[in-house]
Amino acid sequence: MSALGLTGVLGGCGFGGSSDVTLKLVAADYGDSAANSSKKYWADLVERYEADHPDVKIDVSVYSWNDVDREVKEMVDAGDPPDMAQIGAYADYAAEGKLYKAGDLLSIPVQADFLAQLSTAGEVNSVQYGLPFASSTRVLFYNKKLFAEAGVTPPQTWDELAAAAEALKAEGVKYPYALPLGPEEAQAETMQWLLSGDGGYTDITGTYSIDSAQNVETFAWLKDELVGKGLTGPVAPGKLDRADAFAAFAAGDVGMLNGHPSLMETAKAKGVEFGMVPTPGIDGESQVTLGVADWMMAFKENGHRDQVGEFLDFVYSEENVLDFSREYNLLPVTTSASRAMASSDQDKDLKPFLDQLATSELYPVGNTSWATVNAAIKKQIGKAVGPGGSPAGVLGGLQATATRAETAE
Repeated sequence: MSALGLTGVLGGCGFGGSSDVTLKLVAADYGDSAANSSKKYWADLVERYEADHPDVKIDVSVYSWNDVDREVKEMVDAGDPPDMAQIGAYADYAAEGKLYKAGDLLSIPVQADFLAQLSTAGEVNSVQYGLPFASSTRVLFYNKKLFAEAGVTPPQTWDELAAAAEALKAEGVKYPYALPLGPEEAQAETMQWLLSGDGGYTDITGTYSIDSAQNVETFAWLKDELVGKGLTGPVAPGKLDRADAFAAFAAGDVGMLNGHPSLMETAKAKGVEFGMVPTPGIDGESQVTLGVADWMMAFKENGHRDQVGEFLDFVYSEENVLDFSREYNLLPVTTSASRAMASSDQDKDLKPFLDQLATSELYPVGNTSWATVNAAIKKQIGKAVGPGGSPAGVLGGLQATATRAETAE
């Protein structure tokens, strides 16, 4: 699953041929049908690049998010990695010394154009290996019709959110607030709530602080004020996946939930009138939101550093970054493309997300321990708000898992 929470549906495909140098790129599919498959995006980009670089051939294979990370891992394990991979995580490969540094590939203007917090998130031991490829943030979506019928306005604080949920429940809304803590993407909903409670997965030094006092208080509030009062719907949060929560919102059964840009198109297609506001916090709008990114990386095994670097400079041109972002309702990862999007009427629907990107906080993806911690969160966090669950106990167990994973690095 992409960090962005998007899924693809298509298998691998190649754009073949022969030339002096052939670069192999494995990429993820951001489309949800053949009509908007990422195959088309890459085919167009490669055609334009090869027209100006006749001595270089780019062989692209596109896989669904269900398969792409595994496909790359199998290639690496077999000693035959691609030249480039656009997937969900880079840290393990970087820690094993398999990746080029960003500074050894990209021209200085291109590397400097990445948004600062995305560049930092691409670092292992203060060296950038992961090149952000696509990004997103979260906002609170609400159903305008259901809010009007319940006589409530969009919340800015937790207490206002709980009060709105009570009013929505009284009107018979199935999911007053949808809280997807199921295994599909529990790490995202969890982090969004932790940030809104002035906490997070790590402290300012980058050390895991999952069981901090702020985080325990946040989950105690969720358990007592939302879940315990029946305001999160008929499915236990620990069993509710993000995709199911989004589908319920598009069906008109959800009053409000945290969502990313892809929900806009899903809801519009079903005729749901919705609004979007910043995530509520304890005393007002949350000052920090969740940012997520997917990653491009280049493997050293086959050489071709100069050719890979030149191609990636082209991939990250303002035009190409904008084209990709607009095609898939994602946020640009570069300053130049972000400025262009912010000033364009064409992209006004994405503005609420774009406004938050600069102050967003990403998962600790530069830690090779994150994969272990992420998996544990997906499996355990729903128990913190379940019947008889202990927020302090569950978060303490996750902290212990994180500490062991860090020690094992």
